[in-house]
Amino acid sequence: MVKLTFDPLMMPVDAVAGESALAPERMNATWLRQRFAQQPEWHPEDLDSQAIQRMQQGRPVTPASVLIPIVMHEAQPTLLFTQRAAHLTDHAGQVSFPGGRMEQSDASPVETALREAEEEIGLVRSQVEVIGTLPEYFTGTGYRVTPVVCLIVPPVSLRADPDEVAEIFEVPLAFLMDGLNHQLRSIDLPDGYRRTFYAMPYERFFIWGATAAMLRNLFHFLRA
Repeated sequence: MVKLTFDPLMMPVDAVAGESALAPERMNATWLRQRFAQQPEWHPEDLDSQAIQRMQQGRPVTPASVLIPIVMHEAQPTLLFTQRAAHLTDHAGQVSFPGGRMEQSDASPVETALREAEEEIGLVRSQVEVIGTLPEYFTGTGYRVTPVVCLIVPPVSLRADPDEVAEIFEVPLAFLMDGLNHQLRSIDLPDGYRRTFYAMPYERFFIWGATAAMLRNLFHFLRA
């Protein structure tokens, strides 16, 4: 697997994406269900695909899934994230969605996401309403990730698996669905190519890379 050779926090901000925020009326459960049921024409963002393809360099691709949980609090919806344990081989210490690689016993990418979320954070699948999926995302560490979007109605009881998850936290959906909070940063790779990635810092958490890229696609899809 490809290892991270730079600190994304130290990369300067090149620009801010700056698109207008998602309208508040599009952040309720009824509208979100309808959007996935009747999808508009839209185009996923493909910012760093060439750099990622070069990083993979013909390595086998591993299917995986993540769960993108929208928590429907009465005050405002949030997105639920994990901070990965520092000792993990891939993406150690990074902010991510619950998820992982597909197992042979998994019947579908949705099953993978539900199983992984139950194992990592104790999210019981009976409390999860899956409303759809986003386009697959390929990571530089060799994963083909299916993002599975779901709704959760609180309260829910969560428990982090310390072998995989250091912390569980939530970020307001309105913050993440605002282009003014989407930073563009870059790194010059050893092979001479320049990789540009998104970052969405929130309080003490640094959301970036594949997680931020999938959030950008959720943003485009909901704004379309």
